[in-house]
Amino acid sequence: MDFNLSEQQQQIVDAVQRVCAPFDADYWLRRDREGGFPDDFHQAMAQAGWLGIAMPEAYGGAGLGITEAALMMHTISATGAGLSGASAVHMNIFGLHPAVVFGSDVQKQRWLPPLIAGRDKACFGVTEPNSGLNTLRLKTRAVRQGDHYVVTGQKVWISTAQVANKILLLARTTPVEEARGTEGLSLFYTDLDRSTVEVREIEKMGRKAVDSNQVFIDGLRIPVEDRIGEEGKGFSYILHGLNPERILIAAEAIGLGRAALARGAQYARERVVFDRPIGQNQGIQHPLAKSWMELEAAHLMVHKAASLYDAHQPCGAEANAAKYLGAEACFHACENAILTHGGMGYAKEYHVERYMREAWIPRLAPVSPQLILCFIAEKVLGLPKSY
Repeated sequence: MDFNLSEQQQQIVDAVQRVCAPFDADYWLRRDREGGFPDDFHQAMAQAGWLGIAMPEAYGGAGLGITEAALMMHTISATGAGLSGASAVHMNIFGLHPAVVFGSDVQKQRWLPPLIAGRDKACFGVTEPNSGLNTLRLKTRAVRQGDHYVVTGQKVWISTAQVANKILLLARTTPVEEARGTEGLSLFYTDLDRSTVEVREIEKMGRKAVDSNQVFIDGLRIPVEDRIGEEGKGFSYILHGLNPERILIAAEAIGLGRAALARGAQYARERVVFDRPIGQNQGIQHPLAKSWMELEAAHLMVHKAASLYDAHQPCGAEANAAKYLGAEACFHACENAILTHGGMGYAKEYHVERYMREAWIPRLAPVSPQLILCFIAEKVLGLPKSY
């Protein structure tokens, strides 16, 4: 068992840090104040070849694993870009995984190169206002009419829909009362036709640089050739992207926590009160030290989950545990960074209040901590299902 990064993995970290270097804390503070998608950062990552890190080489990707993708996302976040920077490229890493696994060669040749090159931007259209995490109860309908499907419905909390030109869309092709088991939902990757799709941005607590939206679909026509795999099998296809997503969001959370911890420790070394640095006081030292340990432990779980996934081994428990532990460790680190700064922790110029606001994202999404606990209780401990 080797906990050291390989030479290739260290090169990935170093190269991603170089790309991120011009996009410093002040850049992300401006983005937090002004909003607007960070196109220049997105393009810098595309030009350096990182948007396809886990995509097949045959279509212009790097063909690497989720382990390397998690390292990349952790590195982006840890530079101080936080969830604003990570979310700007997050969809590229895991979002089209169902298309990679279940799409035809013709579809992959059509879809993947523009996404990897940064010419296309995609959003992920699954969540709906009245179903939450109960995905099998989605109501958005896709009715086949000849060589097209016509889609009507609503989606919510759809990131990057303001700037995306493509959407990975899960819609019902069989009425819920006629569907059997997990069947009845179909998955599409298609153009986001704004003549039939209205996108309304949700004003939110943090991560203003990467928009979140309500999406209203009224008569969107999707060619049959934009359907991934078989009709009615979309839910099973989506499941293939869930574990990588949890691993990546955990890595991003840990990176954000480490960025906050670094600022907290720096302030504790430099801030002098009563003729001594405040970091000399155990009341300051101990919470920061505890956060370091929590982040390290969560990071190990991320890499265990990622290594299992890359080895094609079951990793549902580990991926969910990584997401839970990473989000909690991140939140505590951001909180401790603010407390270390005292009143200045509340000031935007010290950045840690922004980190605290972003730390809520991995806690809440893409699955709640309570549901993860239910999953572990049932699947690992063998306890009765509670929902």
